[in-house]
Amino acid sequence: QVQLVESGGGLVQAGGSLRLSCAASGRTFSTYNMGWFRQAPGKEREFVAGITWSSANTGYADSVKGRFTISRDNVKNTVYLQMNSLEPEDTAVYYCAADRPPRGYVSQDQYAYDYWGQGTQVTVSS
Repeated sequence: QVQLVESGGGLVQAGGSLRLSCAASGRTFSTYNMGWFRQAPGKEREFVAGITWSSANTGYADSVKGRFTISRDNVKNTVYLQMNSLEPEDTAVYYCAADRPPRGYVSQDQYAYDYWGQGTQVTVSS
């Protein structure tokens, strides 16, 4: 079992930056692949970015490639999402999630993830 707590959301103007953090409890964080998802009002939850347990592989949604960067610190049990050049379309609740099996690739399927945080709101004004 792992518990995930996101932080770092807020209100930012278009073109600005935010860094989200997701702190995980438990001693097995380093064995989980981690992902960030988001859900805007009236829309389905969608994959944003993911990173494998060893940081060897990352994956991004086309809409955020070149603007967002995912990273992790297995000593601090934390995964990060650096978001630059934010756009109003990035407005959503952002969730981090843990994929328990130590896959060698990043899954973009939300149903592959076993544990979820409560979410943090990101609002980008135009």
